[in-house]
Amino acid sequence: MTDTIARPLPHSENGAAKVRRREARSSNPNSEARSQMLLEAMLAFRDGEKGIVALFRYGVAVLVGMSPLEEDEVIRRLDGRIVGPIKPREEESVQIDIAPDKDEQLTSSGIIGLKALTIEHTLLIADALATSVVLAHDEKNVATVFGVIQPIAQELAEHGRTPGGRRDILKHIGNALLVQHRVSGLVAVAEKPDVLWERPGLERFYARLEDEYELKERADVLTRKLTVISDSAKAFADIIDTERSLRLELIIVVLIAVEIVIAGFQLWVR
Repeated sequence: MTDTIARPLPHSENGAAKVRRREARSSNPNSEARSQMLLEAMLAFRDGEKGIVALFRYGVAVLVGMSPLEEDEVIRRLDGRIVGPIKPREEESVQIDIAPDKDEQLTSSGIIGLKALTIEHTLLIADALATSVVLAHDEKNVATVFGVIQPIAQELAEHGRTPGGRRDILKHIGNALLVQHRVSGLVAVAEKPDVLWERPGLERFYARLEDEYELKERADVLTRKLTVISDSAKAFADIIDTERSLRLELIIVVLIAVEIVIAGFQLWVR
């Protein structure tokens, strides 16, 4: 029986394990942890008596099989190495039921049933959970940007002008581009976890995890929303360029008119 968590969860008495993940930002384990590393791609290493910590490049930590005190210690060590921490942290958990006499399965209630919790199973579950938690965070970010874009689009539709000044629109464009950069650059859901290259027999198990957490579907929705955000940012930039061009044309017309008036006055004086 093992616990997999991003925060301390006690061992259960019925042969079940729990998995949780917590979002952080890029972290590095101490030298002892490096010597116990299990998988370099996701920076997984042993910690404590039976625990496993998996850190992901997009800022997620998954803690496995650790006591509450051990989990608190890992989080404390990570806090000193986090760049740009996200508050509040995104968290998710899953229960694992270890039953040697049953087949591998994911129940309708979200419980993962395994004959045995091997290192490979642990790393695949950690990968699926990490992807899901970062998608949840990015979904919130995208929703926030959509909340900003919608009033601007509504103002354009109703009154033919953008609310606020040029600086406000530039801020909206900047926020949209930041979210687009973060989401598009962090999670490559289509990529297989490295464990599957060594253990292709676990591909069906990971496919069930992908289906359970709807990883590909959520990533596709985010991609479509990012396209809308990108198109909106371009539209706002075009509006700014158009308004600037109109102002420049107006200034040129005024200067020409002033020059004509001056030239006419000079002719009249002569």
